Amino acid sequence: MAKAFLTSLFFVISFISFAQNSDISIFITDSETNEPLLGATVYFEELEKGAITDFDGIATFTEIPDGNHIIKISYVGFKTIETTIEVGTKKVFSFKLESGGNELDEVVIQSSRSTRTVRKIPTRIEFIGAEELSEKAVMNPTNISMVLRESTGIQMQQTSLSSGNTNIRIQGLDGRYTQLLRDGFPLYGGFSSGLSILQIPPLDLQQFEIIKGSSSTLYGGGAIAGLINMVSKTPDEEPALDIMLTQTQALGSTANVFYSKRNEKVGISLYGSGHYQKVYDPEDDGFSNLPQTTSISFNPKFFYYPSERTTFWIGLNGTYDDRIGGDITKIESGENGIHQYTEENISKRLSSQAVYETKIDSVSSLNIKNSISFFDRKLSIPDFSFDGKQTNTFTEINYQKASKKTDWILGANLYTSNFDENDNSQLQRDQTDVTYGAFVNNIYDISDNWILETGLRADYNTDFGFFPLPKVSLLYKNDSGFSSRIGGGLGYKIPDIFTEEAEFINFENVLAIDKSALKAERSYGVNFDVNYQTRLFETVGFSINQLFYVTAINNGLLLNSTNNGLFAFENATDEILSKGLETNIKFTYKDFRWFLNYALIDTKLNYLAGNPQKPLTAKHNAGSVLMYESEKWRIGYETFYTGKQFLSNGTETTDFVTMGFVAMRNFKWGTIFTNFENFTDRRQSRFSPLVLPPHDNPVFPEIYAPTDGFIFSVGVIIKPFGNEDDD
Repeated sequence: MAKAFLTSLFFVISFISFAQNSDISIFITDSETNEPLLGATVYFEELEKGAITDFDGIATFTEIPDGNHIIKISYVGFKTIETTIEVGTKKVFSFKLESGGNELDEVVIQSSRSTRTVRKIPTRIEFIGAEELSEKAVMNPTNISMVLRESTGIQMQQTSLSSGNTNIRIQGLDGRYTQLLRDGFPLYGGFSSGLSILQIPPLDLQQFEIIKGSSSTLYGGGAIAGLINMVSKTPDEEPALDIMLTQTQALGSTANVFYSKRNEKVGISLYGSGHYQKVYDPEDDGFSNLPQTTSISFNPKFFYYPSERTTFWIGLNGTYDDRIGGDITKIESGENGIHQYTEENISKRLSSQAVYETKIDSVSSLNIKNSISFFDRKLSIPDFSFDGKQTNTFTEINYQKASKKTDWILGANLYTSNFDENDNSQLQRDQTDVTYGAFVNNIYDISDNWILETGLRADYNTDFGFFPLPKVSLLYKNDSGFSSRIGGGLGYKIPDIFTEEAEFINFENVLAIDKSALKAERSYGVNFDVNYQTRLFETVGFSINQLFYVTAINNGLLLNSTNNGLFAFENATDEILSKGLETNIKFTYKDFRWFLNYALIDTKLNYLAGNPQKPLTAKHNAGSVLMYESEKWRIGYETFYTGKQFLSNGTETTDFVTMGFVAMRNFKWGTIFTNFENFTDRRQSRFSPLVLPPHDNPVFPEIYAPTDGFIFSVGVIIKPFGNEDDD
């Protein structure tokens, strides 16, 4: 009897021991730097359980049965590991991932045209991934301005109170010096530049890549201050469907829908967006701070995969946007009398993209791409309208080859731009530009620690001549978390009438570009940065990046008044010199992240007496972002400081601080969120008037601070196919 009892007890204990489950952690680091890898995927194939590593490089699993299990660890740009672990007494497992080298299927950064990961590219590239983009989409689902505004050294300069037109300024330089790309295509700029930022929703974007300083070698004229490449989401074998609905207290409603799916041979992605904003006047002065807006966007793409080596895709991008601001009474009821002033922008955009990519062998590829972009805009104010159409085309072919130590990129392109103003205008400002370009770029591993990048572009514009554009960058990195880059290059910009100064006066009485009298703007720039990553007290991650830069522009395009009441463009007699520094610091602790940044922007107009600071450019800017992120919650608190600025008349403005708060709750079916943007309600009307009399013909001062004030929004993201988060 006792023997039978002991035998039974032994089997019970053995069964309990066999069925025991454990909670385990898997720690993933970079084999070169020993830094934790955020976003690596760890997958138990037999259990069909997966997790993503957090900011400390840790993936956590609960209730894993004791015993041997096969796991697969993967991360873009690194070699995949498939191994067996024994779960039981051991609760923590550590693995190091090795870089995937130059394999063509591991491209992370597109704007560099290289097959390398960002750690091995000498050009300094700032990367904004899908996770951060999703947070910014919650803060502003209508356009990408929030993504850019909160990047160190980038200013979003609003040029019109009534329409909200906004330009990008990188390191104090006007928006026309920044090349804005979509999947490597220059679809924005020219006549559309002041509205482009407002017409690009973020939901179908996978990542942002920002290069500050001259980037003309690979992308031609216009990238004097830098370039911003927006990379779209691509279809995967698992279907994706996101439905995003947002409502603000300022009576703005937005709907975004994105769907993608692929099989062995074909894939599709479909994106649509609709936005309606009621005219909004928070200070009750009778004039709008947010224009009445109706906007519709669509972006379908078709992908064809004839083989594992070849991809062909075509896309269509369309936008209709109607925004009217100004006198509230006039907009809402159409009354006359003193209620007369409105500004209306009606714009239509349609562009096509076609890309053919094929891998010739394991280390070389051929890419052919083409886009045709059409933009139609009519700007109307009382007794004046500016109406025109602009058609741009871009065609490129490039060849890439990567060996063990060196990468080569060779290519040629053709860019055309044709602006046709409405025939009713007396100041015919039609302009056609044709530019041919050829380029070569090389990245060479001098040693394990030193990497050199050199490039040369030769552009020929049929009106302004030949532009040689050399570039050189050098990267040093070691295994202790330290790296440094130094680089520089030349740039240029072909003159056109679409400047911030011309936009500010609605292009009224602005004379055409005189190609026989004007010179192209030319630039040179150098930047140097150091980067260090380490761990403090074993639990706190720390990184710092310190950038120093200088950019000089010669023959700057200026808009000056003439004796007969008109405005003509001239070249500056001396250079525009922008120099400064940017500091970015990051701390991580478990599910918390803390970002600190500071930018010193010293932009001098040396062609004016006394070399004054560029107007509407804050010399000192700082920010703090504290984030908490877990499987269920994402909570963020932001504080941004903008220093004093000067207006064009020399008046010094006040400095100010804005704050924001966002909270997101994840479920299996999607996410609910709320956002308190600028909840301290800092706006320019608290410091100085936004509108000056007379009421029927108002004067609008320059904009140096937020105009819309506090915006509260709530919304939901529905994912019908679900995700792995618990509810």
